[in-house]
Amino acid sequence: MSSHADESGKKMGMWLFLYTEIILFGGLFVLYAVYFSRYTSDFIEGGKGLSLIFGVVNTIILLISSFAVAAAITAIQRGQKKIVLSAIAGCLGCGAIFLVNKYFEWGHKIALGIYPNSDRLLDGPDGLNMFFGLYYIITGLHGLHIVIGMTFLAVSFGFVLVGRVTAKRFALLENAGLYWHLVDLIWIFIFPLFYLVV
Repeated sequence: MSSHADESGKKMGMWLFLYTEIILFGGLFVLYAVYFSRYTSDFIEGGKGLSLIFGVVNTIILLISSFAVAAAITAIQRGQKKIVLSAIAGCLGCGAIFLVNKYFEWGHKIALGIYPNSDRLLDGPDGLNMFFGLYYIITGLHGLHIVIGMTFLAVSFGFVLVGRVTAKRFALLENAGLYWHLVDLIWIFIFPLFYLVV
């Protein structure tokens, strides 16, 4: 009974933590909306400067990773340890590919002199500098959350491997899954704001 209560407590704590994350990104999305209404044409111009291919590929990658996490949680409940480990490994691989794509995307933009307060942006419209400032802040913060989520999943992988996460005790993996789903959901909002802005 106490073990069940402990698992439920961990899940409740995770939901409270996720709520603070939603507030954080929600605030940034509101800030985006305020500046978008003020610099609409500049934001549309900025969006045209981003690679839609990178955005679409990263969206697909994160959707696949969410499926992998869900599969891992279902498998652990059924005691299918090998499937759990394979699914978590697949999710970690997706996260790594996402970060590599983001590295190349950022690197290309920085090489072109497009980064907050760069000479190129300072000489242009204020809205364009604001657009890319928000782009780097929001996607950078999201990237940091991807790293945190991957760390959380890697720890879960290790615990499954040594038998500390099992069909009867899987709150750690479930919480890691919840966190990863939130990170994916946040990207679903980020993608249209920057890559499909019209």
